Amino acid sequence: MTRPFLPLTARSRDEAHRAATPLELFFDLCFVVAVAQAGAELVHAVAEAHTAEGIVNYAMVFFAIWWAWMNFTWFASAYDNDDVLYRVVTLVQIAGVLILAAGVSRGFEDHDFLVVWLGYVVMRCALATQWLRAAHHAASPAERTLCRRYAGGVLLCQVGWTALLLPHESARPWVFLVMAIVEMAVPVYAEKDATTQWHPHHIAERYGLFTIIVLGETIAAATVAVESGISENDALGELLPIAAGGLLIVFAAWWIYFVVPAHDRLVSNRQAFLWGYGHYLILASAAAIGAGIEIAVEQAVGKAHISTLAASSAVTIPAALFLLCVWALHARYFKVGTAQQLVLPLSSLAILMCSFAGRWAVLAAGVVAAATVAVGVTLTARNPATRNPGHRADGRGTQGP
Repeated sequence: MTRPFLPLTARSRDEAHRAATPLELFFDLCFVVAVAQAGAELVHAVAEAHTAEGIVNYAMVFFAIWWAWMNFTWFASAYDNDDVLYRVVTLVQIAGVLILAAGVSRGFEDHDFLVVWLGYVVMRCALATQWLRAAHHAASPAERTLCRRYAGGVLLCQVGWTALLLPHESARPWVFLVMAIVEMAVPVYAEKDATTQWHPHHIAERYGLFTIIVLGETIAAATVAVESGISENDALGELLPIAAGGLLIVFAAWWIYFVVPAHDRLVSNRQAFLWGYGHYLILASAAAIGAGIEIAVEQAVGKAHISTLAASSAVTIPAALFLLCVWALHARYFKVGTAQQLVLPLSSLAILMCSFAGRWAVLAAGVVAAATVAVGVTLTARNPATRNPGHRADGRGTQGP
């Protein structure tokens, strides 16, 4: 950083070696707190047999977390100039994330979203100032209009989220649904005449890093749950299958997500919007796997008031959804032949069926996930079309399902 204040102008989409910055990594790290809070509250809700209510609240809170991260990530990919003002405003956004995280428990338990809303006010107002600053330095009238549309859309949506503070509790899920659709329409409207200069490799890396953070939080949550179960109940025999199966699922999830070059799919706004928005399901299901493992542990040691089938499903359903969404969003575009295409959908179905395996359900699901990776690697090695250097833009064949 040579000067403290620089023009906030669009970066080139053709930059070589564009990588995530330390500030972006710090921003992601602070989101771990919010993701952990959402997962912990989901565990509590399901363990107390309030499954439907817990899932709805989790979907709402995780959308707030994910959308705030999305807004920052795509803006940074297009406009990050790393000057003093940009850094300070980003740190303000991080403060908003931490306020949001502090309100997650109240949102789940008391349906009081005031603190979550306040955190969002801090984040979104800071983001709007970034867009207005970019508009001030825009190189063309079209870009200036684009930036102003983003700023206006962000602020108007924040006003709309105020409806979550109204006392009509039964209406909140519908308010959330309407506002989520409106939020996702803002980028589509803002970029209808001109597009931001987001960087495909940078965006793919940023999503990959956030996926790693979510999977890491899953491992941490599962570890704490198993440790607690062993120390309080001395139930090693019941917990080892859950721990082993959960670890296999997370390892396989990492392998499957990163086996294909996601940036090759990001060639236009249309594909980028579908890919980026679809990651709500990928990231939410990845975080829910960790919550599911905690639920399975609590049920195994008698602390959760739910059936074995319900506890097993808390792991198998998000695991199956994760695999299916990864296949739908980018993995299927890199597969050659029917056999390769069927690996992930069939694996998702098999993992769902593992729900009925009783106390061995999580371990069985983990074995299926590991077998999915093994089968994918084998099919890739045996298919000359996949190994052909011209099959992928980076000159390498894929190595898995």
